[in-house]
Amino acid sequence: MVDDTWSSALHRLWQAASRAEEVAALADDVYAPLLATPGVHLVVGTRWDEKQVLRYMRALSAGSDAPVIVATTRSMPGAAVREPGGEPVVTRSAVDGMDDSMWPEAEFLRQAPGASVVACTFRLDQRGWAALALAVDGTADLSVVENRLTQAVDVIVACHTGILQRGREARRASDDALLAEASLQMDSSLDVEDTLRRVARIAVPAVADGALVHLLRSEGPEFVAATHVAVQQQRALEEAGRHDPWLAALLARRGEDEDTVFLSGAALEGSPFAEAGGTDGGADGGADGGANATAAGARPAGDGPHPTVVSISTLRARGRVVGSITFVYQRPEARLPDSAFLRSLATRAALAIDNALLYELRRTAVLSLQEHLLPSQLPESVQWDLSASYAVGDPMLDVGGDFYDAVPRPDGSIALLIGDVCGRGAEAAALTGLARHTLRTLLEEGNDPGTALSRLNRALRQERASRFLTAVVATLTPRPDGTALLSTCSAGHPPPLVLRSDGTVSEVLSGGLLLGVLDDVSYESHEELIAPDDTLVLFTDGLTESREAGGAFFESVLPARLSALHGSGAAHIAESLAQQAETFRDSGQDDIALLVARWTGVPPDAGLLPRDPRIEQAALR
Repeated sequence: MVDDTWSSALHRLWQAASRAEEVAALADDVYAPLLATPGVHLVVGTRWDEKQVLRYMRALSAGSDAPVIVATTRSMPGAAVREPGGEPVVTRSAVDGMDDSMWPEAEFLRQAPGASVVACTFRLDQRGWAALALAVDGTADLSVVENRLTQAVDVIVACHTGILQRGREARRASDDALLAEASLQMDSSLDVEDTLRRVARIAVPAVADGALVHLLRSEGPEFVAATHVAVQQQRALEEAGRHDPWLAALLARRGEDEDTVFLSGAALEGSPFAEAGGTDGGADGGADGGANATAAGARPAGDGPHPTVVSISTLRARGRVVGSITFVYQRPEARLPDSAFLRSLATRAALAIDNALLYELRRTAVLSLQEHLLPSQLPESVQWDLSASYAVGDPMLDVGGDFYDAVPRPDGSIALLIGDVCGRGAEAAALTGLARHTLRTLLEEGNDPGTALSRLNRALRQERASRFLTAVVATLTPRPDGTALLSTCSAGHPPPLVLRSDGTVSEVLSGGLLLGVLDDVSYESHEELIAPDDTLVLFTDGLTESREAGGAFFESVLPARLSALHGSGAAHIAESLAQQAETFRDSGQDDIALLVARWTGVPPDAGLLPRDPRIEQAALR
C-alpha cells in the first residue's frame, strides 16, 4: 500500500533540494516528515569534518516547532568508527548502550521516549560526512523507519552533490570570464610597465589578496609591480618585492620550473609573509589549491583570520621565461585557485608581457633606424630659424618612408627638402636613405632643385625601384634688400605653405610627376620672394590626411591653424602642427614630418655662422 503522506513529503523534499543553495536549508523538509513517522520521537542531525571534528548538531523533537542548534568545533576521535565509506550505513542500537565519545547525539536521544535508535551515517564529500539519528519506541515499524531514513539521506546527498556541481560550474564560468577579461585588459596596452601593472591589478582581489610581478633579467629577478587589497599592506608588499633576499633567492631558484608552487606554514619561515616569531608548523600545499594553509598571517598580506598561503607561477612565453607572478592569499582554503587556473592566467600574462617587451624592442630599433634616416642636426644661421618634427603614426612600428633635410649650399643659399616614399618597412627605409642622400649630395654640389630631382628620378629608374616617392625641394637665396628668393620644385608632393608676417597663409605653386615612375622626367621651379619673418612650412601628407571622426581632413583646417601661429618660432610651429594633427585625427596612421624655416631678413653679408656651433636637434617623435 502506498503511503501518500510520505510520498508527498518526499516529493516536496526533492523539489526543495533542487532549489537549495546549502544542505542546511533542507532541515525543515527532512525533519518534519521523519517525525511524522509512527513511533519516531526525535531527529538529531550532525555534521563532521574529515578530522572527526563535530561542526554542527541539530535536534528536533515531536510536537516542538523550535529545533536545538549547536555550532561547535568539538574534536571527537572516537567517532572515527562511525565514519562511512562510500555508501550510507544504517545501524540500530539501544540508547543505553551509546558511548558519548562516539555519539554526541546521545544527550538528546536519552531524553526522548523509547529505547532504540535508528541512525544513518553518510558521506557528503571528501572533506566531511554527516549522520541522522532517530529515537523510536516499540510501536515503530523499523523497516519503514529505515526506508524513510535512507530515502531522506538520498535526497540530502543528491542535494549536496548538486550544490557542489553548481558551485564548480559557477567557479569555472567565473574563472573563464576572469581569464577573458584579463586577456582583454593585458592585451590593450603595449607599454611594458603598464602591462605589468595590469597583470597585478587584474588578479586582486578576484584571485588573491596581493600580487607581485617580477621580470627575469640577466642579473636576476627584477621587481616591477605589486598590488594589495589594503594600501598599507601594498607598501609592505612592494618593499618585499624590491629588497627581500628570501623572496629573491626563491624566485632565482625556481628558474624555469613551469609548475605553480603553493607555500604555507613552515615553508614560509624566514619570509616576509611569515608571522614575526615563527610559524605554526604547516607544510607545503598541494599543487591544486589544496595548500595546508596553516601559516600565521603574513605581514604584507595583512592580519586577517585566515592563514597565509603564497603561490608562485612562472611566466613563460614562446619557449622562454620572462618572469614570475607571486600571489598572496588570506582566505579560506576552499577559495584558493587551482593550479590549472593559475597556469592559464600565467600563460596569458606572460604572452602579454612578452608582446610588450618585443614591442618595446621593436620600437627602440625602429626609432633608432628612423633617426639614422633623418638628419641628426639642422644647420643654424642668423639668416634663418630652422626646426623639424617627426611623429611616428604606425602602431605596428614599421619604419616609415618620410624624410627631410636642410643643406647649406656653396652660393650662400640653403636648400630644404622633404619627401615621402610609398609604403613602410625595410624596402621603404632603403629607398628613403637613397633618396635623401642623393638629393643632399646633388644640392651640396650646387645643382638646382629641378636638376637634383631629375637625376634622383634617373637613379631610381636605373635601380629598378619597386616603389615611387614624392618630394619637394626649396632653395632660399638671400638678397641684398633683406628678402630671400624662394625657388620651389615639386615631384608630386603636397605644396608647401608660406606663413606671412601678417598672419596670411599662401600655397606655393608646385606640380611635377612622382619620382621613379617614368624615365627622363624634367621638373620646373616656381620662384617668389620671402619677406623678413615670413615662414616656409614643408610637410608630408601624414599631416594633411589626418582625418577626424566626422570625415574632415586636417588639410581643411591647416591654413587657419597655421595662421594662428604667426609670430612663433620655427620649433613651436613644427611641434604645434604635429601635435594638433595627432589630436585631430581619429583615423589615419601615416607618419607626420614637418620642416619649418623662418626667414629673418638679415642681409647676406652677415654670412653663415660656423657649421659646428649650436645645433638644434630635429624634433623626433
